[in-house]
Parts: sequence; structure tokens; C-alpha cells
Amino acid sequence: MTSPTTNISTDQLSQFRRALPFALSFALIPLVWISATVGGWTVILMPLVTWYLFSIIDAIAGLNLDNADPDASDGDLFWYRMITTAWMPVQFLTLFGLLWYAPQAVHLSGWEKAAVFFGVGVMTGTIGINYAHELMHQRNRRERFWADALLAMVLYSHFRSEHLLVHHRYVATPRDPVTARYNEGFHRFYPRVLRQSLVSSFQAEKSMLARKGKPWIDLSNPFFKYWALQAGCLILAVVLGGWVGLGLFLLQAGVAIWQLELVNYIEHYGLTRKHLGDGKYEHVQPRHSWNAAHKASNWLLINLQRHSDHHYKPDRRFPVLQTYGDAEAPQLPYGYPVMTMAAMMPWVWRRVMNPRVREWRRTYYPEITDWAEYNAGKTPYPR
Repeated sequence: MTSPTTNISTDQLSQFRRALPFALSFALIPLVWISATVGGWTVILMPLVTWYLFSIIDAIAGLNLDNADPDASDGDLFWYRMITTAWMPVQFLTLFGLLWYAPQAVHLSGWEKAAVFFGVGVMTGTIGINYAHELMHQRNRRERFWADALLAMVLYSHFRSEHLLVHHRYVATPRDPVTARYNEGFHRFYPRVLRQSLVSSFQAEKSMLARKGKPWIDLSNPFFKYWALQAGCLILAVVLGGWVGLGLFLLQAGVAIWQLELVNYIEHYGLTRKHLGDGKYEHVQPRHSWNAAHKASNWLLINLQRHSDHHYKPDRRFPVLQTYGDAEAPQLPYGYPVMTMAAMMPWVWRRVMNPRVREWRRTYYPEITDWAEYNAGKTPYPR
């Protein structure tokens, strides 16, 4: 496989101005406060901006095909690390500040309050869970705890275990709940992944403890931390906003989870690793994830759309994730904002994506003529 060409030197990458566009997510904070304090039509500002405005900006700004030096050190990435580190306390103050403010806001109707927290869920899902994803891949404890805190705010703490222990290991095989199968609509994928990812993440942690000779009830099981953090968030929501606050908290958590799983759905849709026999699969390559080089949405999502490289080299921080050309990785026709909206309309999704999946199969696996078992997720489980 040809390595991506490096266009951005380490010296260029370390400059503040290079990191600044990735701080666009912080512009969403005043938007949710405007929605809550003004009400009316402003309650839909968050989806308008994150879904529609960024889709328009993507169309205007085009693609970013530049790649940074992948060997840049953490010191070179100081400003980028500050962005991901700063988000957790900012989100915490915003979420729980709104849970105190909104229930007593007499200028907001019940529907307006719900709409505000729908927008909050778009933010905590699109940005919060995405930042948690970046942080959970790091090795230092503070960043991992920041990830746990962000996930607790949306009641989806097990995502860390599922993502690190199941998804990355078994992606594009039947053992990965998060890999969407060919022709599987999102409305079938969503309930399946909610159920299976919770079970698979718990089983993965239980198995790790068993290999150490410990039962699942051992306090080193991270699920106890997950449950404690989530319980703390629920209690705080009630203390600040009463039962209305609890309902609004649950609403934003549900929206955030839906946003995450929409992204999970599109990232590997229809892509499978080749079964080599006897429960063995080929190694993960960039071709097993959909790549998207759209500039504006990659700023907002801190290069999450460079997903092909993330799975190929999961230890890389987001500024040094590489983008690939057509020869190395399949390409999404649009950025995630457009693609997630398309995923909610199965007939549109299949028209856009199924021909691309079939072309991907012809390109990378011309020797496979019968895809029935792959389509149904019936190939053997990886060992």
C-alpha cells in the first residue's frame, strides 16, 4: 500500500493558527445559550448549524487532502490537545447550567425546552462523544477520565469498552456489532447495536478480568466507574432541575446516542474483511473504513472522517490522521452531516451507498463472487 504524502511539516503543524479551525466546536456553546434565553425559532439553531450550515460550507470549502507529519510529538500538538482537553469542563458547565436554567425559564414553553435540549443532545453527541472518542484512545489517565466524564453525561459510558476492546479488534467482521451490514437500514441497525454493544462491551471486560483470575464483580471492572459517574450525572440533573431537569437530561442523552450511532452506521457500512478460513480474517487496512476529506466537517469533527487511517493506526492523535486517495480507501461522496441525514432515509441511503459498496467489492475483492454470507453476517466469528 502506498503511504500518504506528507504536506504539512511538524513546524507548520505546531502553529496555533493551524489548530484554530478545529476549535470551531466551541462556537456551538453560545448557540445553545441563545436558544435557551431567546426561545422561539432559535431553538432549532443547533441542528440548523451542525447539519445544514456545515453541509453548505463543506460544498463551498471542498476537500482537504493535506497530510501532517505522522511522527509529530505530543509537544508539537500542544494546541490541539488543549482543544480536546478544554471541551469537557465547558460541556459540563453548559449542560448542567442549562439544566438549572431551563426548567425555571417562564418564557420557554414545554416544547421549546424539549427543542433546546434536542439541540444540546446534538452538541453532546456530535462534539462531546467525538471528543471522548479522541481522549479514550490516549494513554494518560487524565485524558481517559475526561472521556469517561463526557460519556457519563450522555449515559453511554460502556462505549469506551465497546470501542477499544470490541470495535477496533473485530471491525468489519460479524463479531463487531457496530459494523453495519450491506442493505441493513439504520432503523434495523440502531436497535441491534444498542442491544449488542452493551452486551459485548460487558463481556469483553468480564473476559479480561477472567484472564487475570478475577470475577466480574472485582472493583477494577470499569463498569463500576461507569455506573457511578452516570448515577452522579442523574442525581445532579435532579438536584439542579427537578424532575423536569431529569427528563431534559434524558432527552439530550438519547439524542446524543442517536447521533453517535448514526456516525457508527456510516463509517463501515457494507465493508467487510476477507475471511481467510478457520476463523481468521485479514488485518485491518484503510479500505475497511469509509474516508471523507471534506474540510469544514473535519474541522468540526476533529478529523473523525479520516476514519480509514484511524482504524489503520488507532494510536494517532487527530491532527496527524492521514487522508487516502481512491486507490487506498473508499470515499464517501459527502461529509458526515449530509451522510447522517441520508442514513435516516433508507431508500436514499441505498441509492447513494449500495453502488459504492459493490464497486468497492469489485475493486478490492474480485476473487469473491458470492457475498451472501458477508451480507448476512454469517461468516465465522473471528478467533
